Amino acid sequence: MKVIQPTAAMNQLLRDSGSRDERQSVAATQQLAVALETPLRKGVLSGDITGGIFKRITLQPGATPKFPLDFVQPGTEKDYVAYTIPNQGRIPERNVEGDYVMVPTYDVGCSIDWLLKYARDARWDIVSRAMQVLEASFVKKTNDDAWHVILAAGVDRNIVVYDAAATAGQFTKRVVSLGKTVMRRNGGGNSTSVNRGKLTDLFLSPEGIEDIRDWGVDQIDEVTRREIFQAQDGTLSRIFGVVLHDLDELGVSQEYQNFFTNELSGSLQGNDVELMVGLDMRTNDSFVNPVREEVSVYDDPTLHRQRRAGVYAWCEHGFAVLDNRRVILLSF
Repeated sequence: MKVIQPTAAMNQLLRDSGSRDERQSVAATQQLAVALETPLRKGVLSGDITGGIFKRITLQPGATPKFPLDFVQPGTEKDYVAYTIPNQGRIPERNVEGDYVMVPTYDVGCSIDWLLKYARDARWDIVSRAMQVLEASFVKKTNDDAWHVILAAGVDRNIVVYDAAATAGQFTKRVVSLGKTVMRRNGGGNSTSVNRGKLTDLFLSPEGIEDIRDWGVDQIDEVTRREIFQAQDGTLSRIFGVVLHDLDELGVSQEYQNFFTNELSGSLQGNDVELMVGLDMRTNDSFVNPVREEVSVYDDPTLHRQRRAGVYAWCEHGFAVLDNRRVILLSF
């Protein structure tokens, strides 16, 4: 959320919310909460680190978050074949029935408050900072829940790709190549199948990205080395057509890698020390984020007696990976 640029009317509204008159203060805080809802909602949507992975699906009132699953399960693709028909005989029958999954939604809430004297003096810098903290709490919770689901899907698939010839802790271009091949081999279908699994995006630690700058002439030519040497941060973004994303939460002793190891009981291959997550984000048919209620902001009238003013907010949503063939874990 950017720093709020108040109008004269909003300045007066903030001053009124800091009034000693409880009725005036409560009424002004209610209007202030409504005015702050839109920028908070936009800030929560734009601050995520999921990279646009999940497809947001806004549910209508009373709608059920039910999503159909493909009846072709991982590993059964070769079971669906045609047969040679004899001169006498009927075509074989195969009955299929699709299943569905219910994605549970849950409430997420947070609150923030400030002294009435800040409101009385129209200290928008204080109120704006408070709203930034409120926004950050929602963004953090959303990021963590989304990535925990992705990591759980990767662990459930039980495939970890690594470069056995590489030094532990050294990111190499070969591990990307191996990831592409494993994603293809385990994606079902054949060479010309439509919508077949393909590694499109790779999430790794900043240390992994920096390893690219240390690649020697045994890995890349001098022209490419010079381009890497001159590249600015954030521009080392693609290897073999796979988009690279640096994620601070990945790396040795970092939050998401600790979650993978401690909570999901995952393990890295060989002597590797860092985890990477590869995704197929071409069709966006597996990562869903059903939203039953967008972020809503309300005033807290009970704070006036404490000479404070504030707001609280909540939303209701959920996350799911419908097909874990879109996720693959790698290590280096």
